[in-house]
Amino acid sequence: MDYSAIKQLHIACAALSGSLFLLRGIWMLRDSSLLQRRWVRVVPHVVDTLLLTSAIFLVVFSGQYPFAQSWLTAKVLALLVYIVLGIVALRPGRSKALRGWALIAALAVFAYIGSVAMTKHVFVFV
Repeated sequence: MDYSAIKQLHIACAALSGSLFLLRGIWMLRDSSLLQRRWVRVVPHVVDTLLLTSAIFLVVFSGQYPFAQSWLTAKVLALLVYIVLGIVALRPGRSKALRGWALIAALAVFAYIGSVAMTKHVFVFV
């Protein structure tokens, strides 16, 4: 497999994943019935699976591993924070205010992950 093709797939999946998360967040804030559509529940999981699979291929092909490379460690830890915030933002049962703040925080973490990926520096906002 071609490294650059996998990298492009990874970048495309990251952009699509973030866009779908933002869209679902907006629909959540608006109490949209569109959240109940089957594709809205399935497509993000498919995209995120492709995103994770391409990330694993990139790690193996590049020989750069989390906990050996500080920027990859930062991405993995930020990803865990993003997942937790995403769960708080999109799962019903919490107040809309809390879910809205979790959405904003998750999007900020997503931006951080993208910035670290582009710069390969942990402290991108300093």
